[in-house]
Amino acid sequence: MTIQRPGLPGDLPSPELLWARWALVAVLEATSEAEESTRYRTGTWIDEEGLHLDDCGCTWWTFSRVGEGRYVLFGEDESSGVKWHRTPIDMLAGGPDWLPYEELRDRLEGNELGCVYWYENGAWARAPYPDDLGDDGLDCGMSRFVDRDDALSLLDEHVRHDAPGAEILMDHAERYRLTAELLESYASPADGSVPDLPAMGRALRRAELTPRTATAG
Repeated sequence: MTIQRPGLPGDLPSPELLWARWALVAVLEATSEAEESTRYRTGTWIDEEGLHLDDCGCTWWTFSRVGEGRYVLFGEDESSGVKWHRTPIDMLAGGPDWLPYEELRDRLEGNELGCVYWYENGAWARAPYPDDLGDDGLDCGMSRFVDRDDALSLLDEHVRHDAPGAEILMDHAERYRLTAELLESYASPADGSVPDLPAMGRALRRAELTPRTATAG
């Protein structure tokens, strides 16, 4: 699946599929040490606000569920030209009233926001862009989860290499039937350490990828 530059709402897959792929990476990267850290957090993780990605460099993103059938995706990649556009672009134009406006406006005031997408009534949407905008950062930020092969490659350093663990875990996550037993069978950090299964279990429950909490078929 290709993401245009700038991104189009139709470039994004269903929010359930995007959530499943992103959440699986967050679950596999979960550690008790990271959960307890009070320092600025990087990597991929899930908390009460939703899914997060921060590479401590050029890109950060948040993906949140906002009630039944509603999602919001926002963040920034250095490739985004939105906030630098000569004619100011209102990234919140046309947004529904349930968006997290306080946080989004704080980000705007801090010059930290590159784009905002939202989902409701079965479709993605965003503010209108001028024809001369070159990029909003969606491609560089989200292609890692939108393209399934790219998403699978993110799992390589977290699963056993003597079994098709990445494909199996991804398949179960996308069908919302991932279990702690599967994680225990296939999780294997690249540094050779023991997987932090308790932290992974907590992240899995928060991600709601298990059969009892299925939201997508």
